[in-house]
Amino acid sequence: MEVDTPLSSTDIGPSPALTVVVPMYNEEDVLPLFVDRMRPVLDGLQADYEVVAVDDGSKDATPVLLQRFLRDWPQLRVVRLRANAGHQAAISAGLLAARGEWIVTIDADLQDPPETIADMYHAALEQDVDVVYGVRTDRSTDSAFKRHTAGAFYRLMRRLSKLDISHDAGDFRLMSRATVDAVNALPENNRVLRLVVPTLGFPSTTVGYRRDERAAGESKYPLSKMIRLSVDSVTGFSLAPLRLASWFSVIGFAVAILLMIYVVISKINGGVASGWASTVVIVAAFSALQLLCLGILGEYVGRTYNAMQQRPAYYVAYDSLRATELQPTDEDRHVVER
Repeated sequence: MEVDTPLSSTDIGPSPALTVVVPMYNEEDVLPLFVDRMRPVLDGLQADYEVVAVDDGSKDATPVLLQRFLRDWPQLRVVRLRANAGHQAAISAGLLAARGEWIVTIDADLQDPPETIADMYHAALEQDVDVVYGVRTDRSTDSAFKRHTAGAFYRLMRRLSKLDISHDAGDFRLMSRATVDAVNALPENNRVLRLVVPTLGFPSTTVGYRRDERAAGESKYPLSKMIRLSVDSVTGFSLAPLRLASWFSVIGFAVAILLMIYVVISKINGGVASGWASTVVIVAAFSALQLLCLGILGEYVGRTYNAMQQRPAYYVAYDSLRATELQPTDEDRHVVER
């Protein structure tokens, strides 16, 4: 059975205490290891739970493995997207489908340890907060380039957006039902959830953990996707680049006026232009500033254009919970046959 939208949390059935949302893309190598570590942790919580595995258009054996685990793990739910929509869109699909009173988002690569979920769950209950951020206190397994660029990204976003963003907090977090409902109600499609959640301002705390190496498989976040995420973050949560473009135009106008005065004075005094080199440098510098400003404006115009189109960020092809619930009964089949 194919469906166009995931089953909303309000559509059916009692709500479990906890939902774990796991976006997946080509994770056939790590998936068995992930299930072996995740299931004992959740079983040990002594609370009703569900695991929403969002298959983001995988092209390997990930869908086959998920169907195999689905038969033996009753708490597992599989939501399959029609095409690869990206990491943030896959998480958004999982949040819309989640039915739990508390919702955790975690990747399948085991860099974020599933065992930390128990600490996050208990911290939320004991401290009465809506959000528990998983903060990487030890990133020694990451490359120096990734550590430095990540640190620069969070410092930049704190300064530009004025948000209280937890340092080294990614997409590993626990959220209350109220938080997830607030996120799902937002109209924007290209969400950067690690920034969207802090903007809500709900009570929060942090739980530290050591970031491990990827257990198997290859990273699904190359440099190009990291750059795209950074651009979406800056243009989606700050007007500072637009103000920077405005300042460039003001400074450029002032410099142009000074150059005009200099040329007029030189002409009156019979001075001779110093040469073509300085002219070329000035023209090139102003051209570069103009192109930079146009690029910044283009990013914002593009986001506005996408928002006006209101195209969904993803399409859902299959939801195992809906497929199970909508199976016809023997009585239904008898009525149809008659």
